[in-house]
Amino acid sequence: RAEELGLEGISNAVEDIITARDILLAKASGARLHICHCSTADSARFIEMAKEQGLPVTGEVCPHHFTLSDEDIPADDANYKMNPPLRSPEDVRAIKEALHKDIIDVIATDHAPHGEEEKSGSMVHAPFGIVGLETAFSLTMTELVEPGIITLRQMVEKMCVNPAKILGIPRGCIGEGWTADLVIADPKKEYRINKNTFCSKGKNTPFDQKEVIGKIEYTLVAGKIVYKAKEE
Repeated sequence: RAEELGLEGISNAVEDIITARDILLAKASGARLHICHCSTADSARFIEMAKEQGLPVTGEVCPHHFTLSDEDIPADDANYKMNPPLRSPEDVRAIKEALHKDIIDVIATDHAPHGEEEKSGSMVHAPFGIVGLETAFSLTMTELVEPGIITLRQMVEKMCVNPAKILGIPRGCIGEGWTADLVIADPKKEYRINKNTFCSKGKNTPFDQKEVIGKIEYTLVAGKIVYKAKEE
């Protein structure tokens, strides 16, 4: 696909080799290892093999890697340029299966805002990265929860509980004495993503005008409302 777009591309092997190497180093040293932005079938398979051996290895993926494939990239649109790049449909299916089987522990945003002028030119010269904070919940609901690939409980674990546990911080759970970092969401609310309504100054998203389900209405940090959805 990269060749069709006139780009050099980043081979799956680049990610796969580093993932395998780091898992072997973790095995030899006894170190904990967290693999960020897993995007290939083989990387997910290596993480699964590590877990089967009882190694302290965890993995994370981003919504764009289970929502889009390289076949979705329009000609020379830098809003589709991220690192790792979008992979094949086969890789996307493997990532979804790894999420379903809890091989992948975390869903993270890889939020990387850029100015419009930076992303308006050729993919060759544009920086890597897309905004992710304001679309992650809805994409996860749409692509994973609604079709039954993961449950709502699994989504909460992967987006809240597990990240805090891996980092060793007392967050991610609801209970007496816990910090009230919360979202109030309508899991059945259907809407169309509109980059112009983002709170972020960055509008560089490949998901503009995508129809999704699941909308965050309020966000609370330490018990204080820091975000309220705009009236439609």
